[in-house]
Amino acid sequence: MPTIPTAVRLKLPFLIAGFASFLFSVWLYFVQDETTAGIFVGLWVPSIHSLGTLLLAPTIESAQPASQNAMS
Repeated sequence: MPTIPTAVRLKLPFLIAGFASFLFSVWLYFVQDETTAGIFVGLWVPSIHSLGTLLLAPTIESAQPASQNAMS
C-alpha cells in the first residue's frame, strides 16, 4: 500500500470538509429548494480552504534562516 506524503495528509481534512460543504450546499439549493441556505453553506467552502491555508502555511519568522533570527 502506498504511503501518503505528510503534506497531503495535512491538507486532506480541509479538502474533504470543503468538498462536503459544496455537496451539502448543492443538495440544499437544488433538492431541498432552500436557495438562501444553499448559498450560505456554499460560502463555507472558501472559508474552510482559507482556514487550512492559514493553519498550514509556514510563518515568516520560521521561514527565516537561524542566523537572521540571532541577529535580531
